[in-house]
Amino acid sequence: MQVVAVVAALVFAAGLVFAYFQRPDGTDSGQSGIDPGMRCGTTVCQVVIGKSVGGDLVELLSGTGGGRIRVTGESGPFVFEMTIAESGATVNAESLLCSEAPISVCLVRGAQNGKVLGEVLIRKDGTWSRAQAAYLSSAGYLGLHDVNEDSTADVVSAQRGCDGQCNDSFVQVFSALGPIIGCTTPAPAREQLAGWPAPAPKLSQLRPCANG
Repeated sequence: MQVVAVVAALVFAAGLVFAYFQRPDGTDSGQSGIDPGMRCGTTVCQVVIGKSVGGDLVELLSGTGGGRIRVTGESGPFVFEMTIAESGATVNAESLLCSEAPISVCLVRGAQNGKVLGEVLIRKDGTWSRAQAAYLSSAGYLGLHDVNEDSTADVVSAQRGCDGQCNDSFVQVFSALGPIIGCTTPAPAREQLAGWPAPAPKLSQLRPCANG
């Protein structure tokens, strides 16, 4: 029964990651000009945090009921809708993680009803774009770590087992470029995940997830 519960949890969580609040390409304004009076939801955008990624500045902008991700610098201006803000996630100074590399990755994350929602931007060949997948952690952690050591940060997501009805927890790892890399063996509690509160598993610790 325990094995069945774990398998069900893996399928459930992996499905959420790919299906949750994905938006069509037309929601982003791409390289349009940046309006200093732009609105986030029903109010004017306010800068929450910014991080330098090479010659670019990535900033999270937030307002009532919405948010945006603004990029300025060498790559040219980009403005993206912040889907996690529109989904009700709280954005703060801890919400932006970036990893600079030949393919740079920025993870935007925020808490929402006991979960963590996330979305990813990628800079490749001097252009920023949104990753196709959206992310959800039911065990309270989303982060970046180059698990497969290919010089591009991967998305690390902690999940609760048993559809969230038990304390068993495991880690899913996704390539920021799309495919799932693998999952760890469940632990009796999230605090027992290796490296908690910022788990960063090695590739050798992963196995195929239940959805293959």
